[in-house]
Amino acid sequence: MAAAGETAAPAAPAFEISTSRQFAAWLAEAGASLAFTTYQAGKLFFIGLKPDGRLWVHERSFERCMGLAVGDNALLMASLWQLWRFENSLAPGQKMPEGTDRLFVPQVAWVTGDLDIHDLAFDGDGRPVFVNTLFSCLATVSDTASFKPLWKPPFVSRLAAEDRCHLNGLAMADGRPAYVTAVGPTDVADAWRDHRSGGGVVVDVASGETVLAGLAMPHSPRLQNGRLWLLNSGAGEFGFVDLAGGRFEPVAFLPGYGRGLAFHGRYAVVGLSKSRQNRTFSGLPLDAALAAKKAEPRCGLYVIDLASGDVVHWLRIEGVVDELYDVAVLPGARMPAAIGVKSGEIRRVLSIG
Repeated sequence: MAAAGETAAPAAPAFEISTSRQFAAWLAEAGASLAFTTYQAGKLFFIGLKPDGRLWVHERSFERCMGLAVGDNALLMASLWQLWRFENSLAPGQKMPEGTDRLFVPQVAWVTGDLDIHDLAFDGDGRPVFVNTLFSCLATVSDTASFKPLWKPPFVSRLAAEDRCHLNGLAMADGRPAYVTAVGPTDVADAWRDHRSGGGVVVDVASGETVLAGLAMPHSPRLQNGRLWLLNSGAGEFGFVDLAGGRFEPVAFLPGYGRGLAFHGRYAVVGLSKSRQNRTFSGLPLDAALAAKKAEPRCGLYVIDLASGDVVHWLRIEGVVDELYDVAVLPGARMPAAIGVKSGEIRRVLSIG
């Protein structure tokens, strides 16, 4: 409460979205919509367009939402202790009365326990593959256990629930894991925290070789048009890996901590977070870069032209949401929605297989 004679500070907005002038027009031209997760607020968001062309924002609550993956008609999402598979229940061309043209219904939930799942994907057989950060490995689901391990980095000596290297990012190629990112090539519980500013690595899954080192908390490696792209999050950089030269080539500066990367045509969509005020996110090269550019960290989405590196569109989030984890593009969807599990709505969704 403000003291006598003082004016109380205005309350921060609970949740507020603003966009660049042409953001909605870009979504319309792209013929796609977006999804993103925030583990901080425990929300899965969809961004699309209403029939009148105004922005459509839809959200559902799932505890500690993390990685996202898009399949032909399905969506995978990691949460605190479950891995969810959603299926679109609408036939091609079908719409709900309000205009919804994708309705993702949770159909399967694997109970994994708190593995701190980060990136995930569908493999070539439609099976979930995920980064099991707690056990420093790649894994898939199991019918009888929390997970089935598939691969671990050569520098990790054994599977242990110790988050030894903060394995976080996964790039797929032809339905198989191709590259991963880790904050440090370390083999002791929580040791990666001592290597945040320059210990980050990219590892080739097939060979186990470290193809790039010296990164600052890298995230979200993705293969697109023959290039391996990633976010050098601790330095505020988006760029690609020169695999032949073993170098990272920055393409755009990010005024925030980057996590979440998806592509649509010539554009990249990047998630930005405001840095937490704790040891993990303090003292990174990003801090100095923001200060040099006289910029404040942002939370939201950036649309980047891959040819020029220009930020051509943006969506900014203010209020209770400060941190995002993943972002996905939903091609062909204009007004997507999902059924949640925290209301009676889920009881009324019935279908015949």
